[in-house]
Amino acid sequence: MKIVIVHGQSHEGSTCLAARETARKIGGEVEEFFLPRDFDEPCRGCISCFNRDLTCCPHYSKLQRIEQALLAADVLIFASPVYVYHATGAMMNLLDHFGTWWMVHCPRPEMCRKQAVVIATAAGGGMKSTVRDMADSLEMWGMGRVYRIPQAVFTVSPKDIPAGKRKALHRKTDRVAAAVKCHAGESRMNHRAKKWFYIMRLMHRNGDKTTAEYAWWSKHGWFGKERPWKQ
Repeated sequence: MKIVIVHGQSHEGSTCLAARETARKIGGEVEEFFLPRDFDEPCRGCISCFNRDLTCCPHYSKLQRIEQALLAADVLIFASPVYVYHATGAMMNLLDHFGTWWMVHCPRPEMCRKQAVVIATAAGGGMKSTVRDMADSLEMWGMGRVYRIPQAVFTVSPKDIPAGKRKALHRKTDRVAAAVKCHAGESRMNHRAKKWFYIMRLMHRNGDKTTAEYAWWSKHGWFGKERPWKQ
């Protein structure tokens, strides 16, 4: 399997180690991106991606390598330490650039053949809200399964993680890796995205037929019998 890890920071802390451990247990070819080192452009809110296409984004030349890696991978691992109870600004900035992939706009059918893991560690709290920040986008991209690994480590240094917390993290990565391997090759859409697919199918079909979004849905045959999870 091809695995892409997107790190929400440029240092190799406990969250980075947890992401690498998960990838190792899944097994396969791994490609990593560190933010903001590998992408540091803030979204301008120009809505070029919505009105035309993601390739029209003013930052696309820098974004393209990450986009191609995400589309080619079988498993996506998004990992962020907790910053003020949420994912890092660098992580959220990257996800902002893929807003057009959300089910309400121009979703990519390739996402239905992938699985994802979102990981967050912190010395104290905020892990659940942080994994939710990342899971929101991955679920709304239409991915069939999005696994969550929130883990408190009670330290800022990986070498100082208490034995009990280290064992808890190992158990979680074991469980998630086993689930990913069990469901490899499946094509499905998660329930949340599927609900929005049918809502937006109606809205786009009965809405403005001159938009890029209408053209995208029409091109893929989603107003007829075709479905993203079957393509």
